[in-house]
Amino acid sequence: MKIVIADDHAIVRSGFSMILNFQPDMEVIATAADGIEAYAAVARTHPDILIMDLSMPPGESGLIATGKIKEDYPDTKILILTMHDDEEYLFHILKSGASGYVLKNAPDEELLLAIRTIHAGGTYIHPKMATSLVREFIKNDKSSAGSEDPFELLSKRELEILPLIAKGYGNKEVAEKLFISVKTVEAHKAKIMEKLNLKNRPELVEYALRKKLLDF
Repeated sequence: MKIVIADDHAIVRSGFSMILNFQPDMEVIATAADGIEAYAAVARTHPDILIMDLSMPPGESGLIATGKIKEDYPDTKILILTMHDDEEYLFHILKSGASGYVLKNAPDEELLLAIRTIHAGGTYIHPKMATSLVREFIKNDKSSAGSEDPFELLSKRELEILPLIAKGYGNKEVAEKLFISVKTVEAHKAKIMEKLNLKNRPELVEYALRKKLLDF
């Protein structure tokens, strides 16, 4: 199995690389420190597995990067690393295209099992969360019958801009980070506020926290 590891902590990348390279059926062929590097590494190496941390630098949410990578490189299976184990968060992880998730405090054996499970075509979910996932799926399925989640209406660019604005970056800083014009940022910001029915920045920050787009 060819594997890419994406995590913003060098010590985590090194530790995971040692564990995986020790396995006879696994090889870490690249590492990445954020979502942009993860996308570039997948494009360059076409790995079987991408291990993706969700809590990475501003504007490079692993959840957003996962959606982009799965759309452009569907053959690469993605295993999410996260500190969160609540039902709604897990539901969003799987909807983004990931094949499973492992908590960061899980033992090495669970990580290896998860990698082998998704490589074989399965989905890895911790057993204790399986019932919760089904319950969350049913809840979302029922709610979608009557109304659409405004979050689903956001474009890819708006999903990039939202966490940056929520973290306090100004329009000019967001424009520089995403290589777009200030006017484009302002236009997207207005659309975000309108789609999500938000009136000010505090409401936007609260929304981003609720959707776990931020990690302070």
